[in-house]
Amino acid sequence: MNALSYLIDLVFDLYLMIIILRVWLQLSKADFYNQLSQFVVKATNPILVPMRRVIPGVLGIDMAGVVLAILVAGAKFGVLSLIAGAAIQLPVLPLLALVLVAKKIGFMIFFIMIIRAILSWVSQGRHPIEFLMAQLTDPLLAPIRRIIPSIGGIDLSMIIMFVGLNFINILFSQYIPYWSVL
Repeated sequence: MNALSYLIDLVFDLYLMIIILRVWLQLSKADFYNQLSQFVVKATNPILVPMRRVIPGVLGIDMAGVVLAILVAGAKFGVLSLIAGAAIQLPVLPLLALVLVAKKIGFMIFFIMIIRAILSWVSQGRHPIEFLMAQLTDPLLAPIRRIIPSIGGIDLSMIIMFVGLNFINILFSQYIPYWSVL
């Protein structure tokens, strides 16, 4: 991967993760007055506000954000294909974009949970970002916690979620081209 491909990949991935975080914040009804939430809102509003005039939300899901995430993922594949000198396969592009968005969602869940686990060892849980991470991940861990409660004060829900996410990541990896691995 040359330097230009790396930079383009990085820019698309960072913005894609910000868009996914925006949709995730709205789904989990997280605190929008948090500093991280405010950054995400300000980074996505210039594109999402005009899109919302055309694309309405459905069942509490910000469909404009979902469409924007798929468009950014598709644009990433298109631009990287052009740089690699490969032909852009338009019929396959939406499917690749959906798979990439799903992989990024899993990637973000994984790393937010890792950061949360590490912070639980050293922090008192009073930082606003830590509270926001709990708001994002607790709805995902709650079904696992209902089935498998804490054993001796040890919460196994994160480990089970990690195994599930890793399985899904490996499953999706076979459908993503080699030049867009993460």
